[in-house]
Formats: sequence, structure tokens, C-alpha cells
Amino acid sequence: MKNYTIVRIGNEYVVQAHEKSVLKIASRRRAERTVTDAAELLDSQPAPALSQDAQDQPSIARDPGIRPDPSELP
Repeated sequence: MKNYTIVRIGNEYVVQAHEKSVLKIASRRRAERTVTDAAELLDSQPAPALSQDAQDQPSIARDPGIRPDPSELP
């Protein structure tokens, strides 16, 4: 994670990524360790590749294994 900062606000530290606050922690050391751990996790696994069909057609279909609640049917 290259674009992050840790800012002290009162007695807490706020981790900001790309200028957006994402995490509030009481200890600066803990904030730094959390950012380091997150960066290692992001670097350790590549994002799963999407199939060509998944990229072209977003699915709004219901999962066939889930039955709707009868009380919510029209």
C-alpha cells in the first residue's frame, strides 16, 4: 500500500488510504503493523481472474438453491 497515511486525531490514530479514512486505532504502532499486514496480504495473492462471461454480463439472477420467503411474495 503506497498511498496511505496515519493521522493522529485526539487520542486515536486514523489510517487513511488515498485520502479516505478507513480505520481508527488507539495505538500508532498497532496502526503501522495493521497497514503492513494488509499490504503483505494484498501482495501475497493475486486477484482471481473473472471468466469472459462474467466480465460481459453481470448477473442479477437469483441463486437457484435459495427459496424466497413466502411472506415476501406479492
